[in-house]
Amino acid sequence: MQSLTDKKLKEMEIMATRLREDVIRMVSHAGSGHIAGPLDMAEIFTAFYFHILEHNPKKPEWPDRDRLVLSCGHICPIQYAALAHAGYFSVEELKTLRQLGSRLQGHPHRTVLPGIETTSGPLGSGISQAAGIALAARLDAKKYQVYCVTSDGEHEEGNTWEAVMLAGKYRLRNLTVIVDRNNIQIDGFTENIMPLEPFADKYRAFNWHVLEIDGHNFEEIIAAAAEAKATMHDQPTAIIAHTIPGKGVDFMENDYLWHSKPFKPGEAEKAIDQLRAEQHRIESKHP
Repeated sequence: MQSLTDKKLKEMEIMATRLREDVIRMVSHAGSGHIAGPLDMAEIFTAFYFHILEHNPKKPEWPDRDRLVLSCGHICPIQYAALAHAGYFSVEELKTLRQLGSRLQGHPHRTVLPGIETTSGPLGSGISQAAGIALAARLDAKKYQVYCVTSDGEHEEGNTWEAVMLAGKYRLRNLTVIVDRNNIQIDGFTENIMPLEPFADKYRAFNWHVLEIDGHNFEEIIAAAAEAKATMHDQPTAIIAHTIPGKGVDFMENDYLWHSKPFKPGEAEKAIDQLRAEQHRIESKHP
């Protein structure tokens, strides 16, 4: 992993804003889709696809690539945007989200789009898939890392904890789970619907190394990924990334109703104006 220079940090801040704008355009054009989660994960996906992952967009099946499994498939617009800007396919294709015959389905499909490691949709299965990949890597003596992006809400699913227990038992040190701890789900706030706290302690109880970070801070994201990869921890790592749902758009932030709902006339344009203003602010900064 390369060092994080001021120039690279600024580039990633600009990219995160561009990805958010892409999400707004994609979901608005489709007339449906999830918004709050994709917006709050912009820094995470920017950090991984443009700094952390060992991958090659020109050779998406490179055997030694790091694997990123998306468990919460409904936030796929942000992954699609990151993949397109990283060079896996044309940015122009993003406008086909959820269209009939599109490769950009409402939940990602592994066999139709380069860069997608698993098909996802039903919540709670991603850590199981990632643990299997990590265990296979160990058996094959491969050095690649396996990352799994999950939502906090899907930790209400029992099979999530079965996978957490298995990964802890087998000390899958090559497995890192990134939890989008935005505190919302489609029906409300997680702590009202099915409380998860003490969340970090639950992972620790299953023999995981746990890190809690600001999911919008690139330095913290990258440092946590580096620590997870370090050889001193003979455990899988859970990075609990505290995020703001709807990040970057003031009328969406911390409103669980924006988990998934269509735009009213003018709302998408208002959101894009805010993101453009933020991008101009970042571009004006030094260096």
